[in-house]
Amino acid sequence: MAKKKARGAKVKKATGKAKGKDVLVVASKVKAYVKGKKCNTSADAIGVLSDKVYAMLDAAIARAGGNKRKTVKTQDV
Repeated sequence: MAKKKARGAKVKKATGKAKGKDVLVVASKVKAYVKGKKCNTSADAIGVLSDKVYAMLDAAIARAGGNKRKTVKTQDV
């Protein structure tokens, strides 16, 4: 007999290339947007999209640091 998971327990899926990182995008919102454009979302698209967001944020953080700021602004992105 399979064990039942506790009510309200969250199961975290490892998606994306960088294991151990949190997913930074809302999968349901991404899927709804793609579906609204009459396309489907593959199973691994959310993880890759999240990896792209990490890369964009890392670049923005580096740019802010290069300008001697700790605040990431719109021009950094």
